[in-house]
Amino acid sequence: MEQEKKSQTTAEQMTDRDLSEQIKKVTMEIHTRAEKTELMMSFMRGQVTLAQYKLLLCSLYEVYQTLEEEMDRNSNHPGVAPIYFPTELARLDAIAKDLEYFYGRDWREKIVVPAATKRYCHRLRQIGKENPVFLVAHAYTRYLGDLSGGQVLGRIAQKSMGLKSSEGLSFFAFPGVSNPTLFKQLYRSRMNSVELTEEERNGMLEEAVRAFELNIQVFDDLQKMLLTVPEQKLQTCSTQSVNTLQILIGKTAPLFRMVMGLFVALATVSIGLYAFREDA
Repeated sequence: MEQEKKSQTTAEQMTDRDLSEQIKKVTMEIHTRAEKTELMMSFMRGQVTLAQYKLLLCSLYEVYQTLEEEMDRNSNHPGVAPIYFPTELARLDAIAKDLEYFYGRDWREKIVVPAATKRYCHRLRQIGKENPVFLVAHAYTRYLGDLSGGQVLGRIAQKSMGLKSSEGLSFFAFPGVSNPTLFKQLYRSRMNSVELTEEERNGMLEEAVRAFELNIQVFDDLQKMLLTVPEQKLQTCSTQSVNTLQILIGKTAPLFRMVMGLFVALATVSIGLYAFREDA
């Protein structure tokens, strides 16, 4: 009996030291805040619009392009290599396919993203050069979240936007992952095997929280853009229009902080929450 208690205590201590478990704990507060907002309830009611989704894809393309470039560049780094799964997880081509479906072949000329997206990408570039191991926090937050919530969110988005087929929803599909549950177990196991100093571990946990904060900022700005500029103008925007949009956003920021859009819930709750809560 005593031996069983010791074994149980040892197992709990090992679990507490798992990086994946520690990330869940340090991000719990931001999850709780998000769960209590009307945004989460609004998304689950199926109120996502086509305009929101298209702007979301534009920012996701920029973020994933940066993340995957940095992951590729650091694929041999001892901290990155264990969780480097480009065949199974890469999102860039899928997002590009969706953008072409909605915007046409010249979609690259029509992408418009807020300043928050640029800040997010800058952070990814920075840690890719200075602290590549911190990419693990961003990869875990994004990839496992998208993988966990993908099918459910894809169906909600399809119904909400009245899409008759799965075209435009490639982002939510992971054809390279036959069993998401087993794959996520493998991913967490690999991530937990990464050797970290105490300083690196603390930095990783801080970076995980920062990843969610950056996502919130991005989707906050996206909703401001929707509320500031008519949809038809956004559809014809190019990247050269971003500065003008940011001026408008800046002037109305206090108001729009109170009404940031449904996709904060999509990115930081529905996507990230599935990863950390449902498959614990």
